[in-house]
Amino acid sequence: MTTEVINRIRQLTDLTESEILEFINIARIKNFEPKSHFVRAGQIPTEFGIVISGLFRYIYISEEGKEFTKVFMPEKSFISSYSAMISKTTSFFFIEAIENSKVLVMPYNKWQKLKEHNPRWNLLLVKLLEKGYAVKEKREREFLLLDAENRYRIFLEEYPRLENRVKQYMIASYLGITPIAFSRIKKKMHA
Repeated sequence: MTTEVINRIRQLTDLTESEILEFINIARIKNFEPKSHFVRAGQIPTEFGIVISGLFRYIYISEEGKEFTKVFMPEKSFISSYSAMISKTTSFFFIEAIENSKVLVMPYNKWQKLKEHNPRWNLLLVKLLEKGYAVKEKREREFLLLDAENRYRIFLEEYPRLENRVKQYMIASYLGITPIAFSRIKKKMHA
């Protein structure tokens, strides 16, 4: 586990192994069962995590109970309701485990102290925020300019092998369509 986390952080920064181990030693491992939540809508989040194993999704749930999957977060992903955490306000979405999952969890207040002690951690933060912003911008463009079939093709490219790990209604909610419409698209593409 430690090697995976070190390698993931090294992909984004030039921090040394001992600096990364300092981060790991402050964090803790937490296990999640399917349908349990890393963050709940209405909760003020106080920590973020790195998915060691398993799979999560960010979901909005309307007042009528309709689900909208914002993104899937597989292994090596950083998970957080970051804007709510830094502003100390409630999250608008849930971060839900889809599978049995293991997460390296870092309390935000300890993260702040780590960055104060070593400003090189800010580079990791900038890289994560840039990546998150790029993903958000791309997803918005796809919803505005592409039909559901093309959004599904992109899903298959960006999340290879994920289709077998999640329920079909979750993919439909990610694509912004009903499960029936999704079934039609799959049937058409596989014909």
